[in-house]
Amino acid sequence: MSDVVPVGARPVVGEGTRVRLRGLAWRRDGDEWIVGRMDVGAFVALPEVGKRVVELLEDGMSAGEARAVLLGETGQDVDVAGFVEDLIALDFVAEAGGRDLASAAAPRATFPRLRPEHVRFALSPVAVWAAVALPVAAAVTLVLRPGLVPGYRDLLWSPHGSLVLGFTAAAGWTILMAHELAHLVVARATGVPARIRLGTRLQFLVMETDISGIELAPRRHRLTAYLAGIAVNVAVASAAVLLGAATAPGTLPHRLLGAVALLALLPLPFQFMVFMRTDVYFVLQDLTRCRDLYGEGAAFARYAARRLRHTARRRGPPPADPSARLPPGERRAVRAYSAVQVLGTAACLAALAVVTLPADVTLLVRAASALGPDRPPIANLDAAAVLVTLTALHVLWAVTWWRGRVRRRRATP
Repeated sequence: MSDVVPVGARPVVGEGTRVRLRGLAWRRDGDEWIVGRMDVGAFVALPEVGKRVVELLEDGMSAGEARAVLLGETGQDVDVAGFVEDLIALDFVAEAGGRDLASAAAPRATFPRLRPEHVRFALSPVAVWAAVALPVAAAVTLVLRPGLVPGYRDLLWSPHGSLVLGFTAAAGWTILMAHELAHLVVARATGVPARIRLGTRLQFLVMETDISGIELAPRRHRLTAYLAGIAVNVAVASAAVLLGAATAPGTLPHRLLGAVALLALLPLPFQFMVFMRTDVYFVLQDLTRCRDLYGEGAAFARYAARRLRHTARRRGPPPADPSARLPPGERRAVRAYSAVQVLGTAACLAALAVVTLPADVTLLVRAASALGPDRPPIANLDAAAVLVTLTALHVLWAVTWWRGRVRRRRATP
């Protein structure tokens, strides 16, 4: 039995080193190849010669033998041993020089017993046509019966506020889970072990599905996975409209269906805030062929700020433009997105400072001042509920934000 090299350790790689690669997936992306592991969502872009190196290594050649073959085929003297070291750092190599390399444990997938063959239907044309036919039928129904168009009054289906809030919370979280499950199901159908978890987007606490391995799937599958959640929201709203058309106006089922339709539609504007990593952002990133539109946009924004300071002070060398190394099309997309990113983020944080935080502080102060032994029990209960709910939400946001920060630091080499 071969020795096992611990995670993070770097074995010595020489010209005679042979390797056994882990299960890698490929797809062409313009003049490059995207290669990586779907199970952990790790991938890298390689030129044609890089792909050829991997093919030769997979055929059992040593680093020196692959180097000689490439020199004869392309005339390039490629440092294959150094390339193997890079592959080891990416955790793409299972064995090097007869020694097994330990792999970092992949994050546990959500619903691990759900296999790709169980949900292959999500990629079928029938599912796509159903996702289109349902909203079309609902739209025709709304044109014929404008009174069914959802409005804010649909949320106030009962005179009892507690019932309204309870139903809104239950229905809203159910729709949210269906939204995330749609991402997971489509990703799992392509072989990606997606994971659902809490996350943050600026001041927002969100549920998110990690489908990073989908980057190695065909474009149709990638776009389907990105848009699956929005499709579910639209489908739920459409079904509620169609069922509402079959119920008598004014009845409890009719009012509840109107509330469901609105609750399914309300989260959709958030998805178009592409200055954050929303569903539509990932569609935009894919269509612009940018591999990290958000990160590149943020880097260009920081460069623009440093350039302004340099222009004002006129001291030292000018900062280097990080987008200059990108292809022309990707460079234009990154610079345009950077402006959207800065303006959108500024508007969001301004709303937090001017509206959300003052409202939360006011509610907390009022609730704290309403507590007391001389207050009626119902008043104390109401104030305590406000204090517990708002405090819990803010603490949950802070804990989720911190965990995401730690996770990103650990993922950074």
